[in-house]
Amino acid sequence: MITSKHIAKITALLVCLSLFACVMIVYAAGVNQNKKVMDYESKLFGDEILTIDIRVDENEWQEMLDNAIEKEYISADLVINGELFNTVGIRTKGNSSLSQVVSMDDSDRYSINFKFNYYVKGQTCYGLDNFCINNLLGDTTYMKDYLSYDIMKYIGVETPLMNYASVTVNGEDFGFCLALERYEKSFLDRVYDTSGGQLYSVKTTMGQGENFAENDAGQNGAAPNNQENPESSTNGQQDAGGQSRQGNQGQPDSDDAGAQLEQPDNQNGGMGGFPMGGMGGRGGGDLVYVDDNISSYSSIFNNAQFLKNSDKDKQRVITAIKNLNEGTNLEQYFDVDEILRYLAAHTVVVNLDSYTSGMAQNYYIYERDGKITVLPWDYGLAFGGFQSDSASDVVNFPIDTPVSGVSMEDRPLINKLLEVPEDKDKYHEYLRQIVDGYFVSGVFAETVMDLDAKINNYVKNDVSAFATYEEYEASLPVFIELGTLRAQSIDGQLNGTIPSTTDGQNSEKDALIDASGINLSALGSMMGGGNRGEGDRGEGGFGGMGGMDRELIQKAMPILQENGGVISDEVKKQLLELGLTEEQIVQAAEMTNRMPGGNAANQQSKAASANTLDPTYAVSVFVSLILLTGAIIFIMRAKKTY
Repeated sequence: MITSKHIAKITALLVCLSLFACVMIVYAAGVNQNKKVMDYESKLFGDEILTIDIRVDENEWQEMLDNAIEKEYISADLVINGELFNTVGIRTKGNSSLSQVVSMDDSDRYSINFKFNYYVKGQTCYGLDNFCINNLLGDTTYMKDYLSYDIMKYIGVETPLMNYASVTVNGEDFGFCLALERYEKSFLDRVYDTSGGQLYSVKTTMGQGENFAENDAGQNGAAPNNQENPESSTNGQQDAGGQSRQGNQGQPDSDDAGAQLEQPDNQNGGMGGFPMGGMGGRGGGDLVYVDDNISSYSSIFNNAQFLKNSDKDKQRVITAIKNLNEGTNLEQYFDVDEILRYLAAHTVVVNLDSYTSGMAQNYYIYERDGKITVLPWDYGLAFGGFQSDSASDVVNFPIDTPVSGVSMEDRPLINKLLEVPEDKDKYHEYLRQIVDGYFVSGVFAETVMDLDAKINNYVKNDVSAFATYEEYEASLPVFIELGTLRAQSIDGQLNGTIPSTTDGQNSEKDALIDASGINLSALGSMMGGGNRGEGDRGEGGFGGMGGMDRELIQKAMPILQENGGVISDEVKKQLLELGLTEEQIVQAAEMTNRMPGGNAANQQSKAASANTLDPTYAVSVFVSLILLTGAIIFIMRAKKTY
């Protein structure tokens, strides 16, 4: 029998412990966010489209355009959403996209990099040190990059922030572009709450990386005034701000470094990739272990993002690569879960100007304390825009051998992880989450339509665009259909009704989804381009949908999705009242029905997190419940004695 004085003490103790556990829950939830909130997130990459006016000396601007291939920085003032930033370093960027624009007689629409601390030490744009605008060459939809990163974010991959930007030069229209945060110090601070570690922009050894060239001696060995000095750090790590500020000397970018190569015949299954080994095998971009010599991995180390990058730093990466190829200590040397999420999203969007083809490029390695993760980059040629023979190849791209033109053994980052049964299961789980949560739920189609509502008028008035306004409008339903069929194929591959390997698909072609009705070129491609004339900017409808405009589609699709694509008398009545014709109703229903499992019961909120529950958070909740339950039981069962 417990006396009353002990009951009070024990009850008070249990209540205090429960309160402590609740505090830990709140703390764990905050830790799980793992990100700072930076001013530039809302000011540059919020809901509103950016306005950027580049105020620059006309002669210097023209000289930069005339010598665009050199990628040399000039000084300019930027007015961003009405706020002035002085003395910003600007230069052209890109590789094949840059070369294509150089070859055009009627276009100077280059992608441009903005480096705020190039001339002025410590200068940022609301805390951001560097961002770029992409000219969207080869992307008629204006959305491939955006949607690829959005899918990456949905499944929990760290990505650069993005937004659209209406750009002028000295008040004159320049173009409507995609703005992207660059992987530098501000990104690391925002995502990892540190500026330590090393970043490498991985690409083929056809040329040096843009940032590596900036870290080199510069022309005549000179650097701009007020150059920011790199800071020292311990254990081979360095502050990410420590890079020199010289011009690029015309070295190719990581953005699309391989896209100018001639496409060979497909020699190894899958889509039109490079032959075995590919270009990437020459410099370590394939992550195949060669030896311990730093020179064997030039595709990685020649493109180090930061100036302070010692041999010790590089050897840590080589050690990780060696363990990867041996299949040992994977969790110690690689952020396996993060990479599996990346591989799942990357497989969904079918971007072959990347690690998964002979190019073995266009991704970043972030190494800190000997552990590596992979960061996505350059998805302007995703959704079959590079080396894709047909829409059916894109739609049915195999999830368990997601390479083209090379063997799985040539891509150990994929092969070795998927050899582990638990990791392969987790990879499949992430694919399932993307299919169900992003495509089946209607998020993909809704996002395309939402983006169209946001940018349509800007595209219509984009005087320097590489495609006509009508081509843009016509591309969107094709884009939705391609994404829908791609998700349908992945669903079948996960369920076993469609082969999930290249060999299996080659032997069971009848099991594949037929996408022959999709005109892949309508979305733009590697060599796509060409300016449009004034007469092309019309009021056209949401192309390919019987003249139905985007507002009608935005209103009609939710009604059809709620009813599982079934056109009942009531649904038909609602759609007719909206202004659709019977032909348009049938077309909209067909699009809805092509979404695998597309009905209201399966819909999920786009805002729902795809991440698994943080273990610390789960344990805190469990302990708190136990303590609270114990306190209640103790009080109920205890008896007072007098």
